Amino acid sequence: MSPRSRKAKLQDVHEIALAMPYVEIADGTTPERPVYQVGKKSFVFFRTPRPDAFDPETGERYDDVIVFWVDPIEKDAIILDETNPFFTTPHFDGHPSVLLRGSRIGELTRDEIAEVVQDAWLARASRRRAADWLAANPPH
Repeated sequence: MSPRSRKAKLQDVHEIALAMPYVEIADGTTPERPVYQVGKKSFVFFRTPRPDAFDPETGERYDDVIVFWVDPIEKDAIILDETNPFFTTPHFDGHPSVLLRGSRIGELTRDEIAEVVQDAWLARASRRRAADWLAANPPH
């Protein structure tokens, strides 16, 4: 397994998000729960425990949920694909994002999480920035 296709780690999300151009961490966020933005628009963020995402057996709120923006057309395909760990909650109905528990990130490869983070950035970046990035980073 190449280093890029190894199991994903939480640190990969941070490194990949910060490697994208024009990225800033939103003011007022903590290092434990950063909000990554491009052009003042969030594209990946680490949520605080909320009542909409919880363990169905214990009722305990998940404290490790990461939100990724997605293309609204792709959201259903991502959520309906039972081979991946992404999910949503009624709170995010109609919102172009998917959720992932940090505890399940190892179910993805580093390459897969890179694609999710990059797609999230592309979903929120200006058309010009997105076009420039895609021209410099053509799909394989």
